[in-house]
This record gives sequence, structure tokens and C-alpha cells, in this order.
Amino acid sequence: MHTAQERPRVGWIGTGRMGFRLAARLLDAGHDVAVFNRTRAKAEPLAERGATVVDRPADLADRDVVFTMVSASSDLETVTTDPGGVLTSPNAAPGVLVDSSTVSTQMSALVRKAAAERGTGFLAAPVSGNPKVVAAGKLTVAVSGSREVFDRVEPLLALLGRGVTYVGEDEVARLVKIAHNVFLGVVTQSLAEITVLAEKGGVSRAAFLEFLNDSVMGSVYTRYKSPALVNLDFTPTFTMPLLRKDFDLGLAAARGLEVPMPLAAATAQLVASAIGAGHVEEDFAALILEQARNSGVTLEAQDVPVDDGLSPHM
Repeated sequence: MHTAQERPRVGWIGTGRMGFRLAARLLDAGHDVAVFNRTRAKAEPLAERGATVVDRPADLADRDVVFTMVSASSDLETVTTDPGGVLTSPNAAPGVLVDSSTVSTQMSALVRKAAAERGTGFLAAPVSGNPKVVAAGKLTVAVSGSREVFDRVEPLLALLGRGVTYVGEDEVARLVKIAHNVFLGVVTQSLAEITVLAEKGGVSRAAFLEFLNDSVMGSVYTRYKSPALVNLDFTPTFTMPLLRKDFDLGLAAARGLEVPMPLAAATAQLVASAIGAGHVEEDFAALILEQARNSGVTLEAQDVPVDDGLSPHM
């Protein structure tokens, strides 16, 4: 990698909703960024911001740091070790590969091994947030791998959002992300339960959540989800099937480590029930609809402005 005085040359693989915005943050910070996306048209707008768009992941092999943010374990394999992958160029290999995809621990370990064989450092760096969180500069990142490699790229990672935490060696960042998402589901189910309880007792959801968010129990997250719960806008940020996948991974890890998780197990059943009822395309905040149905309550959108804590104009 270049010295601290020279900005590392960055490659970025995967410019979906999240990847696009994160690559844009690095461009806005003045970095030389080259990008690859399977559907080239989705990466082209970054060229207007100064990015170079390449045709194959292998075209990024000469970069100091390459980020990957793809949809699944098989996609990570495709862009790294399959023919044309970033680790397959005969003449060059990246200095560091940083993977921010949601992939299995097994695939992460395989890519880490392949990277090591090319002399490339590998960091697992799953993120917490969505495009609106990125825009507000509040993305958080858990990172695992070599501490020395982490220290080299931490300044670059810090540009992605608010918090970057080194959590340990090898693949443990994957477990941190799964634990985070299990908590996300349990908190959301609990929030749905108490909000429906208040509504059935005669309190509007808007009033109840305003009170909650101003109390010590309120959080960035409860405030952020309040507009969806009040106005029943379930435009997806994270769908129920994706949440179920993370519960499955979390409960499997719990079995392997012999950690009882009764609240998580109960919530996983409620998520599965919501999927069975047809809630597959909406945001997982639609858990409140199932809670209301089970409580004999019909919810209606309240159509009032609710501060989500992220919008700069509110």
C-alpha cells in the first residue's frame, strides 16, 4: 500500500443500493476509485463523479484496496476466485481485500485463504445500516482479520460512516453482524407488541412512540422505525425473508456455542409466521401488522409527519 501521504487507489466491486453510496463517499473524499458491477449501467453514474468503470473484477487487481459488496456467498466467489475474479490476475493482486457482503463464515474463510495465497490481506467488514443511514453518515462497520492490516486501512474505512470497530481475528465480524441482526428482530417484535398494546388501550401510535423516543428507552433505531409504524409505510429497507435467514444463522451459532436464546427463538417463529402470512416483499417492520391481527386490532395509517432522526430537514 502507499504511504500515509499518498491516498490508496481503491477498487469497488458491487454498486447496488449500498455499494453505490459507499463508493460515492470515497470519491467525494478525493480517492481514485475504479468500480465494477455485474450490470455495468448501475455503475456508470459513478463515472460522472470521477470513478473509472471496468469490465471485469480482475481489472482491479492492481489496486491498493479493493472492497466487495455483493449479494450472496456465491457472488463473492464469482468476483474473487472464479475466472476473471480480482484474485486471479497473473500479474497483480490487491494489497488488501475488504469484504462488506453478507456471506457465510465458510465462504469468508475460503476467500481469506485464497487472498493469503496471493499475498493479499483480507478483512471481513460487514456493515450495519441502509442507504438512508449511509447518507446521514451513521453507518457502522465491524471488522475482523489481521490487526496490522486493519490498522493500515482504518482511515479508509472511517470514511464510510460513523463507527469502525475492530472485533478480532479471522471471521468473527460475521458473528457480530448476525448477533446485531438477531437483536434487530427481537427489538422490532417487542416494539410492535407494546405499540399495539398502547393502541388497543386508546393511545395513538404517534403519541406513544413520541413518548417512547423521548424517554431513556428510546434510541436512534426506535426513532428511525417510528414513521413506518405510525404511517404503515413498509417500503423495504430489510425484508422478512432476509431477517429469517439471519435468525437461522444466529440460532445455528447459538446451538454450536451452547448459548440458550429463548427470546430469539420465539421471535424467529413469529418472523416465520409473518412470512407464511405473505409478508415477503415489505419491510420487516410489517411485524406490527401480524401483531395487530393477532390482537384483534385493525391498524390504519395515521398520515402524520414523524421525525425519523435521520432526515436533515426535520
